[in-house]
Amino acid sequence: MASYEQLISKRIGQALYKYRMIRENDRIVVAVSGGKDSTTMLYDLNKRQKSFPIHYELEAVHIKMDFSQCSENSGLEKLFKEWGVRYHIIEVPVQKRVRAGKRMNCYWCSTQRRIELLKMAEKLNCNKIAIGHHLDDIIETFFMNMCYKGELAAMLPVFTYHKFPYTIIRPLALVYEKLIIKFAQQKNIGQFKCTCPYGGNSKRLEVKKAISILASREESVRYMIFKALHNVNLAYLKPE
Repeated sequence: MASYEQLISKRIGQALYKYRMIRENDRIVVAVSGGKDSTTMLYDLNKRQKSFPIHYELEAVHIKMDFSQCSENSGLEKLFKEWGVRYHIIEVPVQKRVRAGKRMNCYWCSTQRRIELLKMAEKLNCNKIAIGHHLDDIIETFFMNMCYKGELAAMLPVFTYHKFPYTIIRPLALVYEKLIIKFAQQKNIGQFKCTCPYGGNSKRLEVKKAISILASREESVRYMIFKALHNVNLAYLKPE
């Protein structure tokens, strides 16, 4: 029976090949929060370098924000050193940037972090940014956009900015969260993520529960939802 590491590695390999995520001599910023998803992604991309037929380089970037109670970064830094990964830990005053009269929210925080990743990509001469969104994240975002924004949209496995010379890649796009949870527990990684006082997105939790109910009898439902995002029949969606 294949191990969790083997299962995850196989699915990441499939995503890299299917979506052509990595090209020769790519320089990739790997966004690492310290949680299970991004740490698992870094683990695989770093280990894969040794045997991958295409040459690429990695720069791990951890963004430390001013409002969250974080675990000691020394643990994450130690992990980077053990794995032999080039890393950068930067402090970003996300809360201080909130304009007068405005409230802190997840969208604002996400936007600020993405801006800093783009800046780091430029500074480090990287052309790609790897984000640790997995298959469950992608289908949950699809449902959230549909239910709360009235929009059919999700997160693409590969997304190229029009205004900036950078491409976002999501190597975990074909990986189920449950596999990552088991792998992280087994390897004892993903323990350094910051706890956010603004977290606990109730809408996302509601969507996660709804999908769990749909997939309670047939686990393949999760993948079928993901597959549907690549199999759009506009003739039955867009009214004339």
